[in-house]
Order: sequence, then C-alpha cells, then structure tokens
Amino acid sequence: MNYSKEEVLQYVAEEDVKFIRLAFCDVFGKQKNISIMPEELPRAFAYGIAFDASAIAGFGDEAHSDLFLHPDPETLTWLPWRPEHGKVVRMFCTITYPDGRPFECDTRTLLKQAVDDAKAAGYTFFFGAEQEFYLFELDEKNEPTKVPYDKAGYMDIAPEDRGENVRREICLTLEQMGIRPESSHHEVGPGQNEIDFRYADALAAADNVMTFQTVVKTVARRNGLYADFSAKPLPGVPGNGFHINCSVKPGETPAAQEKPVAGVLDKIVPMTVFLNPTAQSYERLGQMKAPKYVSWSHQNRSQLVRIPAAEGEYRRAELRSPDPSANPYIAFALMIRAGLYGIQNGLTLPAPVDLNLYRADSAATKDLQTLPTSLEAAKAAAKADEWIKKNIPEKILNLYCK
Repeated sequence: MNYSKEEVLQYVAEEDVKFIRLAFCDVFGKQKNISIMPEELPRAFAYGIAFDASAIAGFGDEAHSDLFLHPDPETLTWLPWRPEHGKVVRMFCTITYPDGRPFECDTRTLLKQAVDDAKAAGYTFFFGAEQEFYLFELDEKNEPTKVPYDKAGYMDIAPEDRGENVRREICLTLEQMGIRPESSHHEVGPGQNEIDFRYADALAAADNVMTFQTVVKTVARRNGLYADFSAKPLPGVPGNGFHINCSVKPGETPAAQEKPVAGVLDKIVPMTVFLNPTAQSYERLGQMKAPKYVSWSHQNRSQLVRIPAAEGEYRRAELRSPDPSANPYIAFALMIRAGLYGIQNGLTLPAPVDLNLYRADSAATKDLQTLPTSLEAAKAAAKADEWIKKNIPEKILNLYCK
C-alpha cells in the first residue's frame, strides 16, 4: 500500500491497532514473526527490534545471536481474520547485524539487491505467481490427514468441487489485504486447488507469495481443513507447482524478451536446488505436467519454459519447474540474475521443442538436457557452479547444499 513511516504511525493510532507483526522468513522461505505493541513502533523504525537469531535455522549460533528487524512501512497491511477492534497489522522486515550491516541470510535483501542491479542496467522485472495446494481433512484431534477434501477434477464445479467456498474466502481476504487475485479453480488432483494473482514488481510479488500461503493456511484452518503446499503430497496424482510468470521492461518485442529466457535456460540446472529444495520435489518433476527437460516452446505445457498466448503487457514467459517449497525471494532473485546474464552475454534461445514431451519417445528427447533427478544431484550442480557462487551468499549456499 506504499505507506511512509509517518503514515504507518498515524494509521496505527487512528485505526485501533493493538499488535504489529514484524514478519520475515528463514533461508528456506518459512515465515516467522514477532509481535510488538504500538508504543514500540517508533523504536522499531528508528533502531530496529532485536531477536534471537540462534533459534532460526542457519541464522547464527548462541555466541552471535542478536539480529535486528527493520520494518518496511510500504508493506503495511492489516490481517482481516484478526479482531476488527484491536486490529493486528503486519509489515515485512529487513534484517541487519547490530552494527547495521545487512545480514547475508536475509533473502528479501538478496532480492532487493538483484532488483537494484537490474535497474542500474536499465531493466525492471515483473513476476506473477501461480501456486497449487491441496486441501486435506483434519482428524478428531485437529491434526492433518491425507484425506482429500473432495474428489473433483480439473475446473470441476460444485457440488463435486467442495473447495469453491474456501477459494472464494481466500480471494476476498487477499483483496482486503491489497492483493489482486486474477482467477481460481480446482486443479487436477483430488482436493487440489490453484489461485493466480496479478503480476507485480519483483519484491511485491515475492511478498505476495508469502502472504498468499499464510492466508490459504489460515482460511483452510478456519474451515476445518489443512492446506498442503508440499511438492508431492500424494503418490499417483499431480504434485503442487509454483509456476512463475516473468516479463522484462524495456523489452516489448518478442526478440527483446528472448535473451532473459535464454539466460534462465542456461542457468536452470544449477538453480534447481533453490527452486526445488526438498527430496519430495524430485518425485514431482518429470511427471504429470511437471517438466523434466531443459526446453521451451509456445503455449506448450510439457516444456520447462512456456510462452503463453498473450500480447502487450501480458506477454511473458512461464517457468514451470519450481514448487511451493521454494523461497520466492531466492527464486525471483536468481531469475533476475539469470535474465541479466542472458541480456549481458547476448544469449539466444535454442530452437523451440514443439513436441508433447510427456508422450515423446526416447529418440525425440535423447539430445535434450534434463533437470536434476534428485536433491543430491541438484546440490552437486549448485556447488560446482561459479555463477551460483557469485550470486548466492556462501552461508545460504552451504545451508542448501550441506
């Protein structure tokens, strides 16, 4: 909503705000927060709020445990599921050391740096996210089960699609928080759903992904359900994808958009451990509309990169390999870095693969490079790549590849 610090202080005073959540995420994209009272907000803006980093995986040890959260006023939003009287609001934060130095494992800052470098080179990247999730029933102790909420299929309607009301509540909640959903529908798997929202600049888009998962999980619980964003919640049915739509400006012509896509294709293998960070991720890749090969084509959902049928401001490239266990700040930062690599090195796209790769025989695919087939293979590819070492801080690389 692009508030200033002064406007945030005024909003908190005038809107009966009683708690301010300062939100951040660990290196793997799991959201964390600390709540402060309104009277602590001026201190948070001026100096930051200290927290025990040793309790966050990868953030530090007991000997060097203090880090500081600095709220970004532009990210202020209220949490509609909390009481209207005595409101709760949330802001995303930058993380620093006590002396003010940026904390190298703050992945939101990592994305900010990539955005700034792109702007310095004359480019702005925009992202739109499509995340899939399953809705499962809870047992008598309110613990998650693996029983899908329904048995509906792709774009089915009620009564077969029982998730319709849940999706509507999610979309309305997102709208109240300033995020614009574009579409929602039932996906292929039983109990599987998808909600897509409008593209935004890189930082806002990553913040929106974090907010989206929180809203989905919260609304699901309010309806007596569990929302599962893992890569492969059930065997024998589709996994959850995190399809990332990306466009670059300037670059309105098709030719101008090719170089960033060529850069992503060139660097996708060493990037994969950050886009697919769990062992379960590799149970999804290569089957049921999840890509296996490093390839691209127009309108073809069997490819790693698909160029959808869209014109003007909606022209974009869609990367189909990531899954929702990825940290969106790292994912978008690497896509920007790879896009710049393609632009600055004048890379060109290979020939499109105009085949259905899910049905193509081995003769048609024998010359295509494949994505890593296991988490260990993805780790090895990242550790061996100098471009990754240049663009991912050593601490983060070690955490992903240990």
